[in-house]
Amino acid sequence: MINFSKKSLLSGVLILFFPIGLASCSLGMIRPANELNVLLKDSARSHREPSFGMRWLVTLANHKGRDRVELIDLRSRRSIPTPGLNRPNAQPISVSISANGERIALVSQLSGQTELFLYRRNVGVLQRLEIIPKGVPGKVSLDGFGKLLAVQVSRDGRWEIDLIRP
Repeated sequence: MINFSKKSLLSGVLILFFPIGLASCSLGMIRPANELNVLLKDSARSHREPSFGMRWLVTLANHKGRDRVELIDLRSRRSIPTPGLNRPNAQPISVSISANGERIALVSQLSGQTELFLYRRNVGVLQRLEIIPKGVPGKVSLDGFGKLLAVQVSRDGRWEIDLIRP
């Protein structure tokens, strides 16, 4: 009968599986997407609130001291126009995009009013969505199909989550 100590058994297991673990880690190594990072750095002074669709990235980009929604096509690596989305004097707060890039949800503030919007790219329409019961929207997340919104809403000093079907 062979008698193994716990220490020697553990050492044997580590020696056997450690190289396999290292090999599997190198296959899934995290690497920066340098081409996209350069594009983002060149397109605006700063970016925040990123949201991915299948081939789309939407962010809040700061241009000349003003934030605006910027849509980037990840395949062509270029900024896509969104007519009617960025309103003059409005301050975007949160943004999210559907998987196919056709719908963009936006929380924006204008003249002290914070509101929730849905932008439909195919028709270039920005639609205001009412929050019932009343509250102040903070963050927004649009599902992949663009059919359901999760909205962080402030009511009576508390944060709540509303699910809305636009």
